[in-house]
Amino acid sequence: MTTAIINAPIINASGIVKDYGSMRALHGVSLDIGAGEFMALVGPSGCGKTTLLKILAGFEDPTAGVLEIQGQNMQGVPAAKRPTRMVFQKLALFPHKTVSDNIGFPLKLQKVAKAEMDQRISAMLDLMHLKREYLTRYPVQLSGGEQQRVALARALISRPSVLLLDEPMSALDAKLKKSLQAELKKLHRELGTSFVLVTHDLEEAMMLADRICVMRAGEVVQLGTPSDIYYRPANMFVAGFIGETNFLPVAVSRDGGDAKVTSPLVGDNAAVIAGEQISLFLGSAATALLVRPETIRFVTGAAEPGEWVLNGTVEEYFIKGSSTQYRVRVPGLDKAVVMDLAGSLDLPAKVSDSVRIGFHPTRSFLLSE
Repeated sequence: MTTAIINAPIINASGIVKDYGSMRALHGVSLDIGAGEFMALVGPSGCGKTTLLKILAGFEDPTAGVLEIQGQNMQGVPAAKRPTRMVFQKLALFPHKTVSDNIGFPLKLQKVAKAEMDQRISAMLDLMHLKREYLTRYPVQLSGGEQQRVALARALISRPSVLLLDEPMSALDAKLKKSLQAELKKLHRELGTSFVLVTHDLEEAMMLADRICVMRAGEVVQLGTPSDIYYRPANMFVAGFIGETNFLPVAVSRDGGDAKVTSPLVGDNAAVIAGEQISLFLGSAATALLVRPETIRFVTGAAEPGEWVLNGTVEEYFIKGSSTQYRVRVPGLDKAVVMDLAGSLDLPAKVSDSVRIGFHPTRSFLLSE
């Protein structure tokens, strides 16, 4: 898997442990983040991603381990003295201060001269596409998206080397969220600052990040590029966290770097999975083929060479605009098979129809729990 960082590391976290009483939130997490890199920390609630972010920011101290930022050990260095700034999920704008005072607050603490402060506030307005008349408004007079931009401007005005983002877009509606995601990506490219984003939304992480760190129960499960995470997930947890997908249980016999797989659902039709389509962490039990919904089709005639075909019944379908999602119940599988077909004008099958569905096992990915 591709895990090389883009540039020399600006953050080096080694063996980070965090205990809250008898509960261990982080189990020896090690992570390097490159200068100018966009890193996303993803995982379910309680996996430790926000705890790790707070340790980077200086709002929490690790129980054990070493954290270095720009080559300096951060032990005992308070948040205000670190080259990091954080944008919180609830933004934490001062309701009694104007937009101008909110954005300029970090510079006021640094006792920056008023002329320079005004110039930098103006530059932040331009960068965040905020109108000049907003300067005298209060947060309550702004939309959710405008408040988000003000929070980003306040975090960036002191020119931090690392911007830490704790699910800052989770409360926004879908349309505004997409717009701000695009702006955040552009902002990162223009500034060249290292960004670290915490999110439970892997789709958001894949859109924005150079690399993704998937966490579970206080540990790093996989670290890699979005392509790594999507096409070469370490295990079923990572693959399933990306979104809806299908796992077809198979028996495996290894032959060098390749693997021969069989399934009773397709009889004696064995397939050979190439080494590059096999997880590096493949175990000997609970092995399965990862079959993406977009790789499955309805088979109305003869099967293609090497194609595996399953018989089933349409359980439900959902029109998604540019595509249609089908759920097909296949005897012998615990869960319905999910399919995504392009288009939604002509529906090839309806609920309760008996259907044949096919996919190519050699184009699937072999993994385990």
